[in-house]
Order: sequence, then structure tokens, then C-alpha cells
Amino acid sequence: MNEIYQASDHRYDRMKYNRVGRSGLHFPAVSLGFWHNFGSRDNFDNMREMCRTAFDNGITQFDLANNYGPVYGSAEENFGRLFDKDFRLYRDELLITTKAGYDMWPGPYGDWGSRKYLFASLDQSLKRMRLDYVDIFYHHRMDPDTPLEETMEALADIVKSGKALYAGVSNYNQEYTEKAAKLLRELHCPFVVNQRRYSIFDRTIEEDGVKEFCRETGIGIIAFSPLAQGLLTDKYLSGIPADSRAARDGRFLKKEDITQEKITSLRRLNEIAGQRGQTLAEMALSWILKDGDVCSVLIGASRPGQILENIRAIQNTHFTDEELTQIDRACGI
Repeated sequence: MNEIYQASDHRYDRMKYNRVGRSGLHFPAVSLGFWHNFGSRDNFDNMREMCRTAFDNGITQFDLANNYGPVYGSAEENFGRLFDKDFRLYRDELLITTKAGYDMWPGPYGDWGSRKYLFASLDQSLKRMRLDYVDIFYHHRMDPDTPLEETMEALADIVKSGKALYAGVSNYNQEYTEKAAKLLRELHCPFVVNQRRYSIFDRTIEEDGVKEFCRETGIGIIAFSPLAQGLLTDKYLSGIPADSRAARDGRFLKKEDITQEKITSLRRLNEIAGQRGQTLAEMALSWILKDGDVCSVLIGASRPGQILENIRAIQNTHFTDEELTQIDRACGI
């Protein structure tokens, strides 16, 4: 794999691109996240093949954070290697994002939302990723102790410095999103997106008002964990396989959460997907994109084939009222 990478000439024909809120920016309907499988314990050649496959099929957005790994920082370091080997030539065709807000280094300055932490973290991230700037820099989570004015002013100043082109937030509820939007508007900072967890099984952004607020005010939404950490696939239809994430790594998907009731729901959802001519994973991704309120779904992958499977979701994002009702019933709604 030492040959010079030349991206497919047809990559943009294979993807749909959605406007991010009312900004001039567009996201691919499917974006690649580096949360899992890009850390220090993972295979670099596999990472390289996944990124090539993604870009060759129109996925222009790679989503990272300072503490993605394990170990912290290793996903960004691996991206930096990939960037130098394959993607530097295509920098202006890529959207590269990173975040800060969770625990990153020891002591009082490596966590939450202070100006000191955000500036220091982004400088470290840029060095690891071998970039001059990121396209979007996110504050990764709400900070109940640091004044929101301090955090938003830091984001605005980072954008003014040229180290990021746009500002974003992640895991912000409706109250914090509304306040952040107001502050950044007053600071003339391009605030374009809130990154939130969203799936058929987790509809919190509908319940807490974020989805409606972002639609009304022209802020984009990008959804992470759209497959509920792999639950919304065919992997768990017959229980918990020994090689599954739930069996091997209970940090994000716990065995006790996969109840018989949940398996029954998955089987019913799988039947609905089959009637639509989709896999369960394809339907789960299509469902998120169905109404245009979410401009991109962030997928994780452990092999290139999964990326190709997930991209097929954009081929059918229309749902009948009856299908939506059946999906709700399968989830006990």
C-alpha cells in the first residue's frame, strides 16, 4: 500500500450533500467518525482502506475529537499520518472536524470549557493532525461551571484566528443551544451545527426541543450513534454474539441493555426494513435522514465493506406514514 493514492473520479456522483442549516456549508449525508477503530490499538492499513473507501464514495467529512482513541489523541495522530500519505492533495475537498470538552490531560486545565483548555487543545489537535486549520471546531459538552460567555468567546476567537472556519457544539440541550446561538450571533461567529446522539431507539433531540429549535433557527444537526452502537444492525437479532461490541467492550453498549424485549423490537424492525428492501442498518440511517432536519449521519466502521453498506441508506429516505407508525410501535412508542 505504498502507491500514491488517486481518488475516484466519480466520488461525488455517489453521495448526496445537504446544506448545514442556513449556512453556505454542505455535509455529505453520511460522514465518517473516528470515535472507534482509529486508535493506537487498531490496524493502520485497515484505517487507510476505510478512509479511501469513504472518500472514493463521496464521504468528504471526517469527524474527530481530541480524546478519541484509545489512547487519547491517537485517532488524531493516525489521521495525521493518513492525511500526509493520502489526503493532503485533497485538503480543500475535505471537511475535517475536531472537538474539546471532555477529559484530555491531568490537572485543572485539560477538561470542560475554559478558554485556556479550548485554545490549548486545538493547538495540540492541529499538531497531531498535521493541519493548519480545521473546518469545524466543536465544544464537546455543556459545562455547568464555566460561564457560557467565556466558552463561546473562545470559539469565536478561534474562528477569527483562522484555526477553525466554523464553530459547533456537541451534546448541547435546547437551552444551551439557544444561549450559544445568541452569543455567537452577537460575536459574528459562524455557528453552524449541533452534534447530538439520535437513533430510532434514542429520540432525545425530539423530546428536549433541540430538533425543532435547530430547524426553526437554521442550525444544522449531525447525528452520532445512529445505529445505537451497532444495536440497530442484524448482529443482535438472535442474542449477543461472542465477537460483538456488547460482549467484548461494555463501555458503550452493555449486555444488560440487550433484553429479550429489545431483541423482539429489533426483529420487528428488521422485518419492516426487509419489506422496504433494506437491511436494518440501512433503514435506521434512512430514518434519521427522512425529514431533512438532520444534515448528516456519523457512521463508525471496522471495515471498508460496512461503509459501502451504510452509504446505500441514501438511496431510499422516504417513509410512508404507515411505515413510520410500524417503526414507532416496534419501539413501544
